[in-house]
Amino acid sequence: MDVVKANAGRKRVLVAGGAGFVGSHLCDALLSEGCAVVCVDSFLTGARANVVPLENHPDFRLVTQDICSPLGVDEPLDEIYNLACAASPPRYQADPVHTMMTSVVGTRNLLELAQEHGARFLLASTSEVYGDPEVHPQPEDYHGNVNPTGPRACYDEGKRAAETLCFDLLRLGQVDARVARIFNTYGPRMQADDGRIVSNFINQALRGEPLTIYGTGAQTRSFCHVSDLVKGLMALMAVEPNPKTPVNLGNPGEFTVNELAALVREMVPEGSGVVCRPLPQDDPQRRRPDITRARTLLGWEPRVPLQEGLKETIAWFRLAHEAEKRITAA
Repeated sequence: MDVVKANAGRKRVLVAGGAGFVGSHLCDALLSEGCAVVCVDSFLTGARANVVPLENHPDFRLVTQDICSPLGVDEPLDEIYNLACAASPPRYQADPVHTMMTSVVGTRNLLELAQEHGARFLLASTSEVYGDPEVHPQPEDYHGNVNPTGPRACYDEGKRAAETLCFDLLRLGQVDARVARIFNTYGPRMQADDGRIVSNFINQALRGEPLTIYGTGAQTRSFCHVSDLVKGLMALMAVEPNPKTPVNLGNPGEFTVNELAALVREMVPEGSGVVCRPLPQDDPQRRRPDITRARTLLGWEPRVPLQEGLKETIAWFRLAHEAEKRITAA
């Protein structure tokens, strides 16, 4: 594996899944802080376009590899972020066995790498570990309501198992592991076809199509801008001492799907109404993080209001949509 030839004293960071939506923003932020970054991605769901602007950066190296295979790094590493897993239902359900193995085998491989290098480790876990929650809002000590045999289990249970690995090795004193439970995140670089609600609504509106609402639209979500999330991830990695507990990272502002649809329709007038479809199996009815621990332990809370973040995200998708139309017309 190629590695970054970092200057002495410079923090050396590996980001698995670094070409993905959140991972690429994290790489940007780390480089801006003077870190040397090794980005590892299999490009099963990551996009090369997300990291092309970084490829000429002297402190950035891109490695194409699946974390289900062991990684070898000769140079020292100080930190490892594990963001390597498909995170939207259509993507992770397309190959459920690989999704589960990415969370379990991939996380184990990266934990072994962290142990070898004495590197601090952060797992990007998910609010999906709470399943369709019966407690609202969801605190970290809630054990969840997950269907272990349903179509979402490959992701939900995979992340739960990955958390178990992290805390087992932390208790054994082998790895300084931290776990972030990430709630719905949005922003530039989301993929248009990833099946997430924000990207779905925006792209349907830009194409002049009706927005697809699953179920009644009364179900709720909490939307965190990617810039806020990245700050939370870096704060959790840096905090001393190790919190020794999962930490929710998300926006406690709660919106119904219908409210989000109305906002997008207002901001993208090309849209043409809504259409309703049946709710997928095990789809959560309510989703809102309790971020008391993040506020207390990290001094972190999200700052970007939904309307402001949507405006930026819509502008990014509009540029991509117009570029696609030009290519199609050529």
